[in-house]
Amino acid sequence: MAFINALPGAVAEGLIWGLMGIGVYLSFIILDIADLTVDGSICTGGCVCAVLLANGFPVWLSVVAAFAAGALAGFVTGLLHTAFGIPSILAGILTQLMLYSVNLTILGGKSLVAIDPRANKLLVHMSDNPRSIITMGIFVAATIIGLWLFFYTEFGLTIKSTGDNPDMSRAQGVNVKLTQVLGLSISNGIVALAGAMLAQYKGSANINDGRGAIVIGLAAIFIGLSVSLKIKPNFVVSMIGVTCGAIVYYIVYNVVILLGLKTDFLKMFSAIIVAIFIAVPYIKKEYFARQRKMPSNGAKTRINGGNNA
Repeated sequence: MAFINALPGAVAEGLIWGLMGIGVYLSFIILDIADLTVDGSICTGGCVCAVLLANGFPVWLSVVAAFAAGALAGFVTGLLHTAFGIPSILAGILTQLMLYSVNLTILGGKSLVAIDPRANKLLVHMSDNPRSIITMGIFVAATIIGLWLFFYTEFGLTIKSTGDNPDMSRAQGVNVKLTQVLGLSISNGIVALAGAMLAQYKGSANINDGRGAIVIGLAAIFIGLSVSLKIKPNFVVSMIGVTCGAIVYYIVYNVVILLGLKTDFLKMFSAIIVAIFIAVPYIKKEYFARQRKMPSNGAKTRINGGNNA
């Protein structure tokens, strides 16, 4: 019963992190850039949304502003990487460090800003999980459809080709630096949007909200991709898989909590869960590769017959 009662909350929060996972998927898989900005940009989205709501701004404006703030963070990372030649992983770390001070400034020097659900018309909140699930389902679906339409435009295909083969794209006259910057901006904008929804769901924005977010994002990606390793999923199926991966992650996470594991070990167990799901695609790939290399029964018979002869 405890698990069933906890299930709606796990699904609602999983959908929020699934939205974040989609943003991570764009940078890690589509652009092939290891971007660690997300630990800061998800917190930036939450901080911007919480402060605007606390100051009486409408929720839709708060969410749009959060997306814009995240996109700006991604733009800074892209600029550090493309204009100054800083490796992408280091550029993300530098932006993430800068965002800590930025987020603290947004929060007015406080570590936490609360959002009153009675004074604000929130889109999602933990007090109403069924409504939160429906709202986040619509948000995630709209994001997937929007990205699907965008990435099949000429410019969207250019971004995809940049991630697949930047040298070939450059040879075709594509401004690779521009596409990388814009791709990182879109990615971190979606991550910050998830941060805004997370702040509303929890009813607060904390300066440490983004710590370890990249781990959950990668877990969602690898869980989703491990399910569909053999069928070579297309863009939309991959996005759906990432969302489902985040939901699975949070269901497993809640099961661990319900089993009574000490909170001191939750971070360690989270890392173990992620390691297991990341290892699954590799293990399945190796297994199928061995199966393909093994000779069939007919081949074995011919080999044995030749040896007997």
